[in-house]
Amino acid sequence: QVQLVESGGGSVQAGGSLTLSCRAYGDKASMTAMAWFRQPSGGQRELVAGITSGGGTAYGNSARGRFTITRNNNQNTIYLQMNNLRLEDTGVYYCYAGWAEGRVWVQMLGSGGSWGQGTQVTVTS
Repeated sequence: QVQLVESGGGSVQAGGSLTLSCRAYGDKASMTAMAWFRQPSGGQRELVAGITSGGGTAYGNSARGRFTITRNNNQNTIYLQMNNLRLEDTGVYYCYAGWAEGRVWVQMLGSGGSWGQGTQVTVTS
């Protein structure tokens, strides 16, 4: 079993930056990939960015070019650097860790695995 502890959320003005972090505790063998998902109020959870243990990355359309996901395998921690934040980036950001490999690893993100408790990001005008 994997426990995920998130930090770094908060309130920021549009155009500003935030960095989220998520540290995983537990069975590393089951964490071939980690990711950040976002859920706006009243909306569906969507992929923001994912990263494999080998450093492969993938981004959702809204995050591409503005956000960067990185991973420290020694500390089982991932980071999400968010720049040029927009009002529509507001939501609860959830960290995910699970088994996702091969050519369809991105599509596997969010299935099974473990989730963090979520951290609120609010972008204001």
